Amino acid sequence: MAGLLKKAGFKIVKKENADMIILNICTVKGNKKAFDVIEEAKKLNKKIILAGCIPKESYKEFRKILPDACFISTHNIKNIVEIVEEARNDSVIDLMTHSNDVKINLPKIRHNKHIGIVPILSGCNNKCSYCSVKLVKGELFSFPKENIIREAEKCLRDRCRELWITSMDNAAYGMELGKPMLPDLLKNVLKIQGDFKVRLGMMNPSNLLPILDEMIEIYKHDKMYKFLHIPVQSGNNEILKSMNRKYKVEEFLKIIDVFESEIPDITISTDIICGFPGETDEQFEESVDLIKEIKPDILNISRFIPRSRTRAYYMENQIHGNITKERSRILTDIHNNISRLNNEKWRGWKGEVMVSEKKEDWVARNYAYKPIVIKSSEDLLGKEVKVKVIKTYPHYLIGEIINI
Repeated sequence: MAGLLKKAGFKIVKKENADMIILNICTVKGNKKAFDVIEEAKKLNKKIILAGCIPKESYKEFRKILPDACFISTHNIKNIVEIVEEARNDSVIDLMTHSNDVKINLPKIRHNKHIGIVPILSGCNNKCSYCSVKLVKGELFSFPKENIIREAEKCLRDRCRELWITSMDNAAYGMELGKPMLPDLLKNVLKIQGDFKVRLGMMNPSNLLPILDEMIEIYKHDKMYKFLHIPVQSGNNEILKSMNRKYKVEEFLKIIDVFESEIPDITISTDIICGFPGETDEQFEESVDLIKEIKPDILNISRFIPRSRTRAYYMENQIHGNITKERSRILTDIHNNISRLNNEKWRGWKGEVMVSEKKEDWVARNYAYKPIVIKSSEDLLGKEVKVKVIKTYPHYLIGEIINI
């Protein structure tokens, strides 16, 4: 949206200096954050456009708070310039229709000029009982391969050093057309000339299983970061069935085992939901045991929040928030210890890294996508340097530049 507005002649500025504010909200984990952001924006007394994931059941609530705002859904971002023009003329317009637009190859403003974010699909082919994404995003719609390759090539022409292949579930690419097409897509991306790395985003186990052998071979490519994000959500098969996740714990473990045996040092990221309706203490312990077994480098922990119009919203045996909070704390403590032990194995490692971020210090990634913090007065962004890991923390490593 920012890219389209800039191309149309608008200037993107800090909110305090703006004539108009576009709030791009996400409601996957509930509406509270969106409501908080809206209230903060209202204090600035600016014209407001509400964009992003706006569920139908939440529309009336948002409209009560923003009676004079324009609304635009994720399906209509190509029309953001039109909406801004209408808002300038004090019109109140809603663009909340659903459409399967190819939301790629659009102008954009990158926050990090060395990272090219390449979406490959919208929507979802699953029906998880707790998730509202499909209610907002709709059915799976894979973008044409040619458009994706063209976007990747443009990112590289713009001197991006990393390509992030992203969507709600990358493994689902092409499945609405009758067959999984992710392996073929990635092979074409990896054929593009240039010195770059590919980070593949989240893949659901049920969609990854049919293409497991092909994906293993793709991950062995030098341009692929050895990083696997595969959410399990629960370590108990009964809860997985209630979640409608379409795989069993044993199948998830098979994926992890194959990747770890074929791709040494691969970074494993997974997700867990604490307090799904009906989850007993014993079932939660199975999730704890699973995390202890697989020892993931990254664990995204979510406390269950009932989303309107989802099946889980109407389920009995909702778990009290205090129990959910305590279960989240237990998993957090366990995972912090796992991460600390995992990272200690990297102490003394030497090798090439790609510097991809600037925070207080430079942040680089090695072949396993491990974050390595480097202190240097030089401008390292987008460069490859050789480092030695001299110190480790639970969630990142410290490196010093060396000649090897």
